[in-house]
Amino acid sequence: MLVLTGAGIARADSTITIATVNNGDMVVMQRLSTQFEQQHPDIHLRWVVLEENVLRQRVTTDIATKAGQFDVLTIGNYEVPIWAKQGWLTPMDNLPASYAVDDLLKPVRAGLTYDGKLYGLPFYGESAMTYYRTDLFAKAGIKMPDAPTYDQIRGFADKITDKPNQIYGMCLRGKPGWGENMAYVTSLVNAEGGQWFNMQWKPAIDTPAWHKAVSFYDDILKADGPPGATSNGFNENLALFASGHCGMWIDATVAGGLLYDKKQSTVADKVGFAAMPTGSFKGAPTWLWSWNLAIPATSKQKDAARTFVTWATSKEYIQLVAKNNGWVSVPPGTRDSTYDNPDYQKAAPFAAFVHKAIEVANPDGQTEQPRPYAGAQFAAIPEFQGIGTQVGQTIAGTLTGQTTVDQALRAAQSATERTMRQSGYPKRQ
Repeated sequence: MLVLTGAGIARADSTITIATVNNGDMVVMQRLSTQFEQQHPDIHLRWVVLEENVLRQRVTTDIATKAGQFDVLTIGNYEVPIWAKQGWLTPMDNLPASYAVDDLLKPVRAGLTYDGKLYGLPFYGESAMTYYRTDLFAKAGIKMPDAPTYDQIRGFADKITDKPNQIYGMCLRGKPGWGENMAYVTSLVNAEGGQWFNMQWKPAIDTPAWHKAVSFYDDILKADGPPGATSNGFNENLALFASGHCGMWIDATVAGGLLYDKKQSTVADKVGFAAMPTGSFKGAPTWLWSWNLAIPATSKQKDAARTFVTWATSKEYIQLVAKNNGWVSVPPGTRDSTYDNPDYQKAAPFAAFVHKAIEVANPDGQTEQPRPYAGAQFAAIPEFQGIGTQVGQTIAGTLTGQTTVDQALRAAQSATERTMRQSGYPKRQ
């Protein structure tokens, strides 16, 4: 079918298939995309919305096998440079001046750049922070510092847990996956002076730093966490906190807009926030993540896909979300103009905190001992998807009582050593 554009030029209809994650901001994007279709009657959208681990598996398989099922991929700043190097992504160059590339936050933009070119556009970006219930802290007579330590967090969790009333002092990601439980655990390990690999690419998992970190994780979730923690990823913990069941939650800054939204959160007026806790090693690499829209090289609808991707990541889209859902709900962590907007500053008490956290994020900083890889809540090598998920499954076994921390870390060390040998390391030495 041919459609007349505003310039009177006949253009064939295009249908683009978009793979995305079932996070709240993406659900909003899908709903508001009817406005995009009204503005572009020649472009039709087909949505594939998946749970996080499933999305990662599907898009990775699709792009690695060049199956070409999708025209737009929702992928992280872990995948973008690795896949761009493989030639799997279409460069996002020649963007219109109105897109204002320079308005994109520099740390986020840097994570999507390979060989001087952008290969994805950020839909939302995040660092990490500590959320807590101000009413529960007041009731317990305790005060959250601006920059808590993990030792303090452990004591706070015990004091605010009230299991008979289904209030759990600490919620953390327990669902296995390199981007689920291991995103948090890797950050915790960094804070305790650990790392994934030493400079010879030998895994450093069965080490004192990992033992300290995973023991904390295991202990606090068993003592003060919700039941069935291994089923809880980002979305599940968000729902628990928003419905009043979490006393504290350490996770992505993107959750702030959802927890402070009275339409989505029953505790919107009782949420406090602080920095992500510190451990024994100060100055560890800090969490920086972005969910981005990218176009695979296999897409046969690249022009239509580019039109959609630029719309969904534009300043105008952010204004559209604000108009429909309120400023507190706009996709965060992508543009300076969002944080400079007085309406956003007024609606989002966490705005300045998050802006600074992203601007000073240090994902490529050094761990306590030198390391050969970059990344804060992941190791930026292609093999990490498989390694991180396998180790995540092993560590989840400690929460269910299937294995001890010592046994889990020995098994994880052995499995990772085997994978690294099979992958030909230390080839990057």
